[in-house]
Amino acid sequence: MEFFKGNKNKDELVLVFDIGSSSVGGALFRMQKSKIPKIVFSIREPIIFENKIDIGHFLLSTIKSLEIVSNKIYMAKMGAPSRIFCVLSSPWYVSQTRVIRLEKNAPFIFTSKLADSLIQKEVALFEEEQSVKYADIQSPVRLIEFKNIKIMLNGYETPDPLDQKTKELEMTVFISVSPEQILKKIEETVRKHFHFKDMKFSSFGLSSFAVVRDMHTDQENFLLIDIGGEVTDISMIKKNILRESVSFPLGPNFFIRGVASALHCSPSEAKSFISLIKDEHASFSVAKKLEPIINKLKTSWLQKFQESLANLSNDISIPATIYIAVDKDFENFFCQIIETEQFNQYTLTESKFKIIFLSTELFHGMAEFQENIVRDPFLIIDSIYINRFFS
Repeated sequence: MEFFKGNKNKDELVLVFDIGSSSVGGALFRMQKSKIPKIVFSIREPIIFENKIDIGHFLLSTIKSLEIVSNKIYMAKMGAPSRIFCVLSSPWYVSQTRVIRLEKNAPFIFTSKLADSLIQKEVALFEEEQSVKYADIQSPVRLIEFKNIKIMLNGYETPDPLDQKTKELEMTVFISVSPEQILKKIEETVRKHFHFKDMKFSSFGLSSFAVVRDMHTDQENFLLIDIGGEVTDISMIKKNILRESVSFPLGPNFFIRGVASALHCSPSEAKSFISLIKDEHASFSVAKKLEPIINKLKTSWLQKFQESLANLSNDISIPATIYIAVDKDFENFFCQIIETEQFNQYTLTESKFKIIFLSTELFHGMAEFQENIVRDPFLIIDSIYINRFFS
């Protein structure tokens, strides 16, 4: 268990893969003593679009894109990485913030051994619950992340709890798991080019939360939304703690499929139609035909978004500041949908939504780049996170 952890050496070449639901990215970066990563190589490969989502085909397409990215990084001959990280987005992992409680009549001492036994029970319980969700691919799950968020003794947050007496213990922990079958396929694919025994997996949910939290220390409450090709993830952060996360299976690809189905056209034609509408370049006749279709799809996405916010809130107000990770092409598109949202803005949120995109400009000065490097915001976030927390 990574309960109490020290630092390792810095100034090493690190390889990170960013595995999402519409593309796979890869970057080589140098960990630096300044805590600012220097990205020396960056690449991204789309995942082949499927007309219908089949988890088996989808996994195969994702692995094919990972194979291409791995090969291109290997062929770039930039040097051998000393460590490899894979950062997963939905649907490739499931996470949850959980609270472990222990109460006794007589005082007891909080020790590492006690913490580990309680954590192992909680992790086993979570793995058991999540295995049911992945029953369709008949795979057990593997723990990929465990973070201790907060420890409270006798109702008070305690930064140094070891060997202290208490009657009440409360630990808030973040756990994420992924199906063993998926992780093994990723490992096998990467090992064809980089002969590594151990690869470290983590989630984009935790890495983006940690980077945004440290970047805006004055902003204790916010929503973090990752709109991937197939899935939208929403995390609620209160008092700098990742309180809860929820997902729904609609992203940009939902709009592409919807337009393709309504107009009986190919996905690439549907994508072009959506671009015409969102860039306001459509002719009057095209707009007249397209707008009702796209508005209907927007309503479906918005409905799921509202339901998710309601599920997150549990009578707690929703933070008004929203950080969104989405492909640049779709920034304004989703911004307009969320800004036109009425229901939650007046009943659940603290005030009107303030939307901030996790774009390359936002991370200015937080990463360095070798000349002519493609600046990919997802890989920048991953590199900052790894450089800061695993160096």
